[in-house]
Amino acid sequence: MFQLLREVTGSEEDCVYLPGRRSRMRYRLIDHCTAEDYQDMLVRGWRRFGRVFFRPACSDCVECRSLRIDVAAFAPNRSMRRTSRHNRDLRVVLGPASISRQHLELYGRYHHDMSKRKGWSEKTIDPSDYHQTFVQGREDFGHELLILDGDKLLAVTLVDLLPRAVSAVYCFYEPEERPRALGVFSVLRQIELARDRGADRVYLGYWVADNESMRYKAGYHPHEILAGRPEHGEEAAWRPTAWSEVDSAADG
Repeated sequence: MFQLLREVTGSEEDCVYLPGRRSRMRYRLIDHCTAEDYQDMLVRGWRRFGRVFFRPACSDCVECRSLRIDVAAFAPNRSMRRTSRHNRDLRVVLGPASISRQHLELYGRYHHDMSKRKGWSEKTIDPSDYHQTFVQGREDFGHELLILDGDKLLAVTLVDLLPRAVSAVYCFYEPEERPRALGVFSVLRQIELARDRGADRVYLGYWVADNESMRYKAGYHPHEILAGRPEHGEEAAWRPTAWSEVDSAADG
């Protein structure tokens, strides 16, 4: 049984996804979370970094919507199939979430590139921060997919492997390899991993239709969107998105 150490609602602050909006998050600090308990929270819109679980708690905005892919019904489009072929020379290694100098250096190059191309805040990370965010609290479900070209690390994808789901936590990759579309390749491998494990959904986190960096998630379909913010014990209603809605959102 997990230990809920603390639950708080954060202060209102500027939204990182939608300029001009204000946001607020709800947090849970949890020790010894089981895969089953996390599955129960995930289906109700909770995500995690380390031992901290979080969910939007904005009073007048519901633009951050949880999105999950229907694994059995998913079929890659032509562009996704091309990405798979283009990366068939790469190795993908699954293991528990870990930390190394290669992880930290790759993370730094990725965020530096994103700050130049997309205006992200410049972000560095030290070993303690990385461990606290991506390794701590992994229990038996926190894993990583290492994508390698020979021995060279090209991408790290953090994933949580749960009884009936794969949850995408975070992905960062080598900026010089952008033509390989490693982010797309990562999602496709997570879907494949879910199929191999008998999981029926891949959770891609929060989708924000008007945020360019989040819009790509709508391109994986069929998918479902969580209605509202159900509490523990309340039924979680996931609504399939019509294809016309998906195409419109993905095209922006």
